[in-house]
Amino acid sequence: MPNIELLEKSMPVAPIRIAALAGCRELAEEVDRKLVKFRKELVERKNVSVIPQGYSESSFLVDCECPRFGTGEGKGYIKESVRGTDLYIMVDITNYSLTYTVCGHENHMSPDNHYQDLKRIISAATGKAHRINVIMPFLYEGRQHRRSKRESLDCALALRELSEMGVSNIITFDAHDPRVQNSIPLNGFDNFFPTYQFLKALVKNVPDFKVDNDHLMIISPDEGAMSRAVYFSNILGVDMGMFYKRRDYSTIVNGKNPIVAHEFLGDSVEGKDVVIIDDMISSGESMLDVAKQIKERHANRVFICTTYGLFTDGLAKFDEYYKKGWIDKVITTNLNYRPSDLMDKPYYVEANMSKYLASIIDIINHDVSVEKVRSSNDKIMDLMKKVNAK
Repeated sequence: MPNIELLEKSMPVAPIRIAALAGCRELAEEVDRKLVKFRKELVERKNVSVIPQGYSESSFLVDCECPRFGTGEGKGYIKESVRGTDLYIMVDITNYSLTYTVCGHENHMSPDNHYQDLKRIISAATGKAHRINVIMPFLYEGRQHRRSKRESLDCALALRELSEMGVSNIITFDAHDPRVQNSIPLNGFDNFFPTYQFLKALVKNVPDFKVDNDHLMIISPDEGAMSRAVYFSNILGVDMGMFYKRRDYSTIVNGKNPIVAHEFLGDSVEGKDVVIIDDMISSGESMLDVAKQIKERHANRVFICTTYGLFTDGLAKFDEYYKKGWIDKVITTNLNYRPSDLMDKPYYVEANMSKYLASIIDIINHDVSVEKVRSSNDKIMDLMKKVNAK
């Protein structure tokens, strides 16, 4: 178990309970299994006859739901006591597969619906939990994180609202811009990255994957992903390049300025494997254009690594690019809902985050520093030694 030495010297703040909203149950069940395993290992290691109440359980999941009335109105319902617990509420705001009925019409759940259900479960806890933590991997309205014109500041407003409802910690992954936490300066806001899980998935699923400056290069598809690419290239000791988007700011299509062209800055990619890293695939249009341009520059293999695979325009374009040889692998995490047909695609690889998330919950429950789990440097270096040894 990771960080076991740190945890055996500390005590939990309260018994853990995990309340997973409907769109996040599959991930929550995986996390729960890992957490149960962690706690059993820790109890065996401590070798004590008396352990804190609720510390080691067969499951930490709480039965909860958000039923709807015929008008579409909903309510939150927690079916067991959470008094005095360290409550972790898990929500996936991107899960559009869930539906509800409004006056006989079927509606798909939107991020707004999931966010309202989150507030309903917080309200259902009625202030009895010792501490409330929200695990929201894809940060609600995280793409609307700043104001440049007469625009709403949706993400900041949502964080303020959760703070005022009594949420102590907000846990997210690869926030579009983590500086949005400045809206709640007195509350806990932890932003984690799946760098190690990406690398582990690449090593496991790509034959002859070599990590050195002669065989690998990291690419940022735009300016916003630069910090991710810089970290990845520095920790691996390889070169990086970047594309920047030239947009037509005179027009707006689907709420954004259309991209005119992608311009490349960096050394030659000829003959090298290339990893394109970003926080999300939305429609995938710009990511695929970058992959095509890299292939046209005679790169060897192209791997796309993003935390969230949303695929808002479907998978047909990815199928086409894979058949043409412009992409080799697409790696995303299991932190958000993905369409079922994606799992069978020959180019798709999942970076499983359940163990990492269970470790984060365990660390926060013991109220010790999260830096041990935030930094993956040591694990990445160990993995690199194994790769180079082969």
